[in-house]
Amino acid sequence: MMRLVQITDAHLHADKDARSRAGIPWRQFQQVLEAVIAERPDVVVLTGDVSQDETAASYALACQALAGLPCPWFWIPGNHDQLEFMRAEHPILEEVDLEQWRLLLLNTRVEGQPYGELGSEQLSSLAARLEGDDRPTVIAMHHPPVNVGAVWMDAIGLHDRNAFWQLLSAYPQVKIILFGHAHQAYAQQHTIDGEMIGVYGCPAIVDQFMPGAEDFMIDEASRPGYRIIDMHGDAWHTWVERVEV
Repeated sequence: MMRLVQITDAHLHADKDARSRAGIPWRQFQQVLEAVIAERPDVVVLTGDVSQDETAASYALACQALAGLPCPWFWIPGNHDQLEFMRAEHPILEEVDLEQWRLLLLNTRVEGQPYGELGSEQLSSLAARLEGDDRPTVIAMHHPPVNVGAVWMDAIGLHDRNAFWQLLSAYPQVKIILFGHAHQAYAQQHTIDGEMIGVYGCPAIVDQFMPGAEDFMIDEASRPGYRIIDMHGDAWHTWVERVEV
């Protein structure tokens, strides 16, 4: 069995004491990582928005904390992130070998915009990588490729989602899609040409957003969390854990 843990949306500042709308991001990041370590993951993926203030120091802090994980970890950028600062601290990879499975990491960031896109070049690259390997596949990205049910959030999701789903229709080995950005848990089974794909969102490390809201709203009753995905054979089991802060 391979255990993958997803964390997302840390929104760190260079100042460890800086506050978000509903908490202290650095403290919550440490608390979430402590809980993740106890899950004995084989691999951890951080699906974007590592930084809030977009400083080099915020990424150095993130790596300082992530170094305590007992396994390899990987990250992708979100709309708040600065690629050059991320790369200076830790590589941004496109693919990770998970033995019987593989993890493909996509960059949906659009410079200066809250919404996401893959673009034709990255979609072509994704098709080529899927063409060359039929192992069960997890795709991780920052922006949701589906509507999550909150009007304001759905407007800033993945804008070229139709092209993405059309591409996937040719590659039934894609079993799981993970996304961040929405700051809330999400789990749906999507069927393409008779093949089922699990699409999953993850609670944020920092503030949680209100599910189903028409306008931006913090969900002050929800707690930070992470998603566990246990993969065995070509099957998987996934759930969300919350962390008291």
